[in-house]
Amino acid sequence: MKRVRLQAVLAMVAIPAACSSGPRAIRAGEDRCAFCLMGLAEERFATELITRKGRIYTFDSIECIVRYLEADPGIAVRSVWVTDYESPLRLLEARKAFFAQSESIRSPMGLGVAAFGSAAARDALLDKSGGRALGWDEIRDLVATEWRADARPETQHGHHPEAETGAPALARAVGRVVGESIAEAVQRAEPGDTLVIARGIYREPVIIIDKPLEIVGEPGAILDGESKHGLIEIRADDVTVRNLVLRNVGTSYVEDRAAIRVENARRCRIENNRLEDGFFGIYLARSDDCSIRDNQLTSSAERESAAGNGIHLWYSTRATIENNTIRGYRDGIYFEFVKSSTVRANLSERNLRYGLHFMFSDDCRYERNTFHANGAGVAVMYTKGVDMTGNTFRENRGPATYGLLLKDIRDSRIRDNDFDANSVALYVEGSDRLTVDGNTFTGNGWAIKLMANSEDNRFTANDFMANSFDVATNSTRNYSRFEGNYWDSYRGYDLDRDGTGDAEFRPVRLFSLLVERNEPSVILMRSFLVQLLDAAESVIPSLTPETLVDASPRMTPSRTTARDLARREAR
Repeated sequence: MKRVRLQAVLAMVAIPAACSSGPRAIRAGEDRCAFCLMGLAEERFATELITRKGRIYTFDSIECIVRYLEADPGIAVRSVWVTDYESPLRLLEARKAFFAQSESIRSPMGLGVAAFGSAAARDALLDKSGGRALGWDEIRDLVATEWRADARPETQHGHHPEAETGAPALARAVGRVVGESIAEAVQRAEPGDTLVIARGIYREPVIIIDKPLEIVGEPGAILDGESKHGLIEIRADDVTVRNLVLRNVGTSYVEDRAAIRVENARRCRIENNRLEDGFFGIYLARSDDCSIRDNQLTSSAERESAAGNGIHLWYSTRATIENNTIRGYRDGIYFEFVKSSTVRANLSERNLRYGLHFMFSDDCRYERNTFHANGAGVAVMYTKGVDMTGNTFRENRGPATYGLLLKDIRDSRIRDNDFDANSVALYVEGSDRLTVDGNTFTGNGWAIKLMANSEDNRFTANDFMANSFDVATNSTRNYSRFEGNYWDSYRGYDLDRDGTGDAEFRPVRLFSLLVERNEPSVILMRSFLVQLLDAAESVIPSLTPETLVDASPRMTPSRTTARDLARREAR
């Protein structure tokens, strides 16, 4: 029995799940197996895996789905489905199905296994053709045992392929062996080929991709830079790199070494890779219309001077950065001279400097990201047309740490974000015509620091709760407007019961002005003297900004209203 040792492109067969958590219909002739790259020709053997994130992967056989689960035990599985051998349009949950192994069953990968909807149907086939009955756990043990035997490191000549060359001997293009290294496979491949990289550790010089290719790793395919050099450089349009482990990129003080570097290319796709101990992770320069999705990037750098950025873009346009996890770099995500790009649903945490840092990057959107426990939070500078929606800025703490710093920003929107437990949640300096609405500021040291050199900014429908200071500024004059926000320290009244306070609210405490001029005085925050000063200032305002007043404070939190508004605008 011939066995195939190939892992395929997981993302090629992954599709977004519908609202239902159940399976979708198998499309014979269209779907491809996520393990062996074969098309799904026989519906009665097809299987599906649904992840907890709702992605669906299809397989052409029970053998292939079990091999995939065995190869990647860390995958978050919601459910596994198999096809009823006698009713090919019917999918069964694997643990509730009945399995048989028989020589009369011609399953695609040769083990002769199939699933049945009932024990009676299975036993009828076994009575007629012979074989044995199995449960789901027994099927998994059977296939896993066969696969491990096939994956032995010895070659037919009895030696380990890494012993002499330092690289496994299986880099395959679709249907043919092209060499003993990835570089050789790339050199011999034709434009448009898919190269499937077999499991093993590859220690090679920097791999240059100068033609349109799809590079796909099977589980356990590892590129190791041995802390000496970068790993992959893309210099052509329409290149895809996915499902690889890329590790040990060497630190350099004279060049920006990266696990994956893209230069002067278009439509690159970098997906579902794991980057470990990199200097720079993914680096794009003068590249357009690229997507970076579902990657995990970790670095163990201890000093900013010895660390690069996780995802770094320079002079690029229309990039999509989505659903990545970035930890331990200098800046998690860094943009410079980037236009019209989207950063969505990423987790950037515990980076040495900023979770996100960008300059001169106009008309970009940042949606549903989480920036947690970074050295200085998020910094946004010298840019216009920024839209930051639905993000979380959490636990970015330190003497000079901000959840979000806006410096010289114009005509931008900050809406529907959560600022939670930051030293300074939002710092605004030299920024004009901002719309800050529908945000929640909870448990921060300073919710907003608004410098007087910022003009024509509008703060509406925000919720301020349990912050040490809701708003602070550096001048008795201010040129921005607060309207319709909820303040948990507001002690006014609502006689007409329209949901809006009848008395105005001054969010700047007198004590915050004193702290701005003499920071060590913050230790007096809970003292009776400070409470007395604030009470006197609220009765007879004399030092707090006359122009910084919320004339219509809300009596209840307004976040729901802002979220509904955002949804209506999105539609």
